[in-house]
Amino acid sequence: MRALPLRERKKLRTRQALAETALRLFGERGFDATTLDELCDEVEVSKRTFFRNYPSKEDVALAADSDLWSAYLEYVAGLELDGPLLDTLRRALGTTLAAMDPDWDRRFLATRELAESTPAVQVHSQGYCQNTTDALVETVNARVGTGTGTDTDGVRLRLTVEIFVAAWRTASLHWTTQGGPGGRDGLTRAVDEAFAEIPAALTCSA
Repeated sequence: MRALPLRERKKLRTRQALAETALRLFGERGFDATTLDELCDEVEVSKRTFFRNYPSKEDVALAADSDLWSAYLEYVAGLELDGPLLDTLRRALGTTLAAMDPDWDRRFLATRELAESTPAVQVHSQGYCQNTTDALVETVNARVGTGTGTDTDGVRLRLTVEIFVAAWRTASLHWTTQGGPGGRDGLTRAVDEAFAEIPAALTCSA
């Protein structure tokens, strides 16, 4: 953060303050009962400043998710993509998780718990997940040129990314419903365990 210009540091601090305060207020008062005016008053910013940082109340609630996946997509965009793609995407996830700020896993757990208990946030989260999946397909396709998505290579790319996302969602859901045991290390272990089960899951019988 110190490497950024002063103006950018101030903007980042405001964004972080909005996200942190939003999680606290949503936890104390409930998502629906907390207004944007109350959030902005707590942080001492205008609603115009809020909308420069987040498109909606649902988006600020999901800031921990967007922080992770924005960093992940940026990292993948600069990767040398060789070898099995699923393994590459998995390693990139481990690297990105390790690089998140020290308080990220606490915010992520609170975000996931909020999403599970708040229909509006849950629906928004599902839409965000789909948009992120599409963005990851586009990011990888731009690097390796697999096709349009309707040919064989394009279908394989989409399937690989969908499997990757499903493994992450399974791991994070398991970690969240257990109360986030072990913090970041516990989440990383849950991810490793979910990915290890993929071969067996693909041949699972009813």
